[in-house]
Amino acid sequence: MTLTASRYGKARVRVMRLTREGDHHTPRELALTVLMKGAFDAAWTAGDNRACIATDSVKNIVNVTAAKNPSLDKEAFVEAVAAVFLDTYPQVEEVTVEGRETRWLRQSFGGAPHGHTFTLDGNGTGYVRLAAGRNGSVLQSGVRGFTVMKTTQSGWVDFVDDAYRTLPDTTDRIAATSMDATWTWTRAPADYATANAGVLDHLLTVFGTTYSHGVQDSMYRMGEAVLAAIPEIAEIGFAMPNKHYIPINLAPFGLDNPGTVFLPTDEPHGQIEATISRAER
Repeated sequence: MTLTASRYGKARVRVMRLTREGDHHTPRELALTVLMKGAFDAAWTAGDNRACIATDSVKNIVNVTAAKNPSLDKEAFVEAVAAVFLDTYPQVEEVTVEGRETRWLRQSFGGAPHGHTFTLDGNGTGYVRLAAGRNGSVLQSGVRGFTVMKTTQSGWVDFVDDAYRTLPDTTDRIAATSMDATWTWTRAPADYATANAGVLDHLLTVFGTTYSHGVQDSMYRMGEAVLAAIPEIAEIGFAMPNKHYIPINLAPFGLDNPGTVFLPTDEPHGQIEATISRAER
């Protein structure tokens, strides 16, 4: 039997590079697949791994390259990753680096671009639900999967400290969520489209421009702002799962990580839900 084709590497190597220029941040998020061809046949045909580069090392090369090149465009970044393999390992004859980009759009408030608040390109879907009966009806509007991120002005401190806790307190972290929000009408506004756009504007303004002590804190104040601004809404409910960005430990490679290289992950994620209403309990 003949081994006619082979390659190997690492897939879905997710990395966020964050360029910080004062309060002006630029996120660059990619999911990479890195595959190598070369003098590795013996690993298949003879169980001989002496030429093989561990796939965990492939991930580490991506992360180290990210730390050394936080501001490169995606095209230049994949070239930098490929160069490490070709320059370091003579047994690698060809390396293919493919990346899928998560594109973040800078949010504006009051007509001015914001330094560290972003929404996902091609974001979310509208939602409507009507429960109609002979004795009345309930109409709800909302959004599903509306993804928003801010790269600073968020913290999580003073939570339960017990034998199961591993997270440290932090007063400066990336906060991101893929938000489902549903608001219930008591009566029709002058124009549904305008009112729905206003809801989203209030949600984003509170999330993006105020300090967050946690998703719970932001969620409650977001709901308060909507109810204060739009009297036709009786209540608003949220489901806001965390999209985590975990700082990557670069110490084994002799590198610092001053909040510039992160592992994006959304499984498992924190799931935070609440309803904010005008009605008293």
